[in-house]
Amino acid sequence: MLKIIIPTAFMIPSAFLLNPKVLFPTLVGYSMLLALCSLTLFNHPLTLKIINTTFQFTIDPISAPLVILSCWLLPLMVLASQNHLKTEPLNRKRMFLMMLMMLQTTLIMTFTASELIMFYILFESILIPILIIITRWGNQAERLNAGLYFLFYTLTSSMPLLIALLYLNNKNLHTSMELFFLKQPKLPPMNSSPMFWLACLLAFMVKLPLYGLHLWLPKAHVEAPIAGSMVLAAILLKLGGYGWIRISSVLNPHPSTLIFPIMILALWGSLMTCSICLRQSDLKALIAYSSVSHMGLVTAAIILQTPWALTGAVTLMVAHGLTSSALFTLANTNYERTHTRTLLQDRGLQLALPLMSTWWLLINLTNMAMPPSINLLGELLIITALFNWSSPTLIITGIGTLITATYSLFMFLMTQRGAISTQYRLLPPTHTREHLTLMLHLLPLGLLILKPTLISGLFT
Repeated sequence: MLKIIIPTAFMIPSAFLLNPKVLFPTLVGYSMLLALCSLTLFNHPLTLKIINTTFQFTIDPISAPLVILSCWLLPLMVLASQNHLKTEPLNRKRMFLMMLMMLQTTLIMTFTASELIMFYILFESILIPILIIITRWGNQAERLNAGLYFLFYTLTSSMPLLIALLYLNNKNLHTSMELFFLKQPKLPPMNSSPMFWLACLLAFMVKLPLYGLHLWLPKAHVEAPIAGSMVLAAILLKLGGYGWIRISSVLNPHPSTLIFPIMILALWGSLMTCSICLRQSDLKALIAYSSVSHMGLVTAAIILQTPWALTGAVTLMVAHGLTSSALFTLANTNYERTHTRTLLQDRGLQLALPLMSTWWLLINLTNMAMPPSINLLGELLIITALFNWSSPTLIITGIGTLITATYSLFMFLMTQRGAISTQYRLLPPTHTREHLTLMLHLLPLGLLILKPTLISGLFT
């Protein structure tokens, strides 16, 4: 695992020391090389499929897909940010790239941490670089308010988790994830176990986010620069699901007094945020609310704790990470040319940018889980697991799937079809860099369906 962490960490000083003429090409090439090296993590030769490289960092089939996803998206974030940074002074370009490399290093260490307290420290340290990216390089004047929302929600929800982890460490004299998985820890008395369960999971509910705790996400997405939106949608939301899966072995048996309300909130929230997407006028807000909708399905699947549900949750997390990042990249290509995110003003861009319209169609079809994308497999596994748990859930998930298809087509038609505004008839053409970024998003989504067990975790 150190062969990925250490080279990624060395990119932080490289952002300061490289010649300005080769700054972007070198970092893109170096990070793409690391992304290709990370693909070796798909190989798990041991019987338990756990690779212990050090006492602190462990890789297994649950964390490996998310680590590879993080490595894969780093060069794409640098590519997508070049136009955003072209008017910035050199020292600010270097600072922005340094923040991305710092965020990347912390993310990889978070996904591979073998102890819960170390996981918590790294989980919270991610807040610093992403907060700086949003508040310094955001697009609008509201970025400070968005950063405040993000800070308040994350810090407030994580304090109960810290107290619960200190309690576990005091009782068991360790917080090793593997030992907790092999030997059930002693939980608090029954009258306080629901509070302990809620304290452990509240931080992950906010990070996913669960409906009702999601108000920070649309604000952060709308105000963040393109790299911030990509990493928020693709990686940071998955930290909540990953942490929930990891800590669930500590929390058995799950209290039914809390399981059922959260399950209802996840399913109902998925339906409500789908409906909100139908009336959004802001393109980035629409994509942000669609992320909340998909994460509602992931939340419901993780609560079930069945092999099919957990397999579907991990699969959908990886698929959604690539899809939502591609959607934000497309929204950014429109914004860089039209300088507006309003759907009514972005109409008819197929005439001005015909090749980009193809990417819009393909990625919107992927977002609505059309075959042969891996999104279809993840959603089918989750819907089947929910149906086996309770057959009426098929009504909610079916309506949600229908509304997802509706708002995906709505987004495509509103941005590509219709009469184009006269001010957009002479837009600059799309660049090879943008097409390369979108191709590297769609390529894994198409190829993973050939062998979905690579990202399905330990549960198949």
